[in-house]
Amino acid sequence: MRDLLARALFVVSTMLPYYLISASYARSDDWGCQVILCISNPGGPTQYAACEPPIQRLWSELAAGHSFPTCSGVGFQTSEPGYEPYYCDAGYRLVGSFGARGETASCVSTSPQKVDGSICTYSHDNFTSIGGECMRYVTTQAHLRAQPHYVDVTIEGVGKQRVWY
Repeated sequence: MRDLLARALFVVSTMLPYYLISASYARSDDWGCQVILCISNPGGPTQYAACEPPIQRLWSELAAGHSFPTCSGVGFQTSEPGYEPYYCDAGYRLVGSFGARGETASCVSTSPQKVDGSICTYSHDNFTSIGGECMRYVTTQAHLRAQPHYVDVTIEGVGKQRVWY
């Protein structure tokens, strides 16, 4: 993982300054390469102002159902578009179903959480007493993503990135 990050930083640090200087002179067929370069930035695809226009265009094109742009000379693969409208906070996992009709989802803690002791007086499989404390898996409401569609992009020498749009 460290080696992968080091290679990504090297690629970005050697190519990004050139891109930032020459962005205004880029040909229209360079758009796909601009997108790959910006996505490979460990600081995020829009960390630099010069990356905002190509990434905004990418999001618009993908949202319109167009394919991911190409870049000759760079080894990369993209997944089919995916859809994940909900997400959970750290320490929780997504449960339930969701889809085009707007069904909702919930988040369940990945480990038991301390809850009110009066609940533990009931005999129920979801409750555990650990060290005299009442513990259970807690359910919360899932969060709705602003950009629920995604494409996974795997770039040779950099790794896999998820692009949300």
